[in-house]
Amino acid sequence: MSGTTDETPIIITSANRFGADVADPDFPVDDPMALLGLWLPENEDELRPLMTLSTLGLDGYPDSRHLLLSAFDGEALYFHTSTKSRKVAEIDADPRVGLALVWVEIGRQLTVAGDAVLLTGEEAAIAYRARSRYLQLLAWVSSDEVAALPREERLARWNDFATAHPEVPLEAPETWTGYKVIPRRLTFWRGDAEGPSTRVEYTRTGDGWTVERIAG
Repeated sequence: MSGTTDETPIIITSANRFGADVADPDFPVDDPMALLGLWLPENEDELRPLMTLSTLGLDGYPDSRHLLLSAFDGEALYFHTSTKSRKVAEIDADPRVGLALVWVEIGRQLTVAGDAVLLTGEEAAIAYRARSRYLQLLAWVSSDEVAALPREERLARWNDFATAHPEVPLEAPETWTGYKVIPRRLTFWRGDAEGPSTRVEYTRTGDGWTVERIAG
């Protein structure tokens, strides 16, 4: 993903060719979490995948937005945000969430249904320290108040803060927080240029998983 400011690209997310797949996609795996680990990039990669997070809005309507997948530890997917964001209020009211990632160039999609669990302050701080300089500044400067300002004033706020906090590791602001999403259902979609696409869906049942192949 890249935005442009005066024609200068700001790249904050990875390309969509990351990860690998099993040798025979038609053969269901015993552990879908291990397959998920294959599909995702290493946590050490600074540029993170862009992910859609869907929550249930306080008005009863679904609410979706894109954010960065911070990490995957083999058991949960992690993301971080501001405590002042709408998504935090929605998760506090109902922790059931949906996630989606897409690999456009290689024809893969992943959807996840699961439960969001709040991280400790120290867990969130560790993730903050791994963020790029741009994203660290964004966590401090971005707010509804700043968003309401004209662009010149927004840039002035940004530059003033960056100047006052030179290129050294910043500590996370008090509004910085994070969640891990524990999957209940994982759906792996694979495109096929020579025929029908397919989905393989894994649903958690106690200590194991049920698997179902469904139309793409």
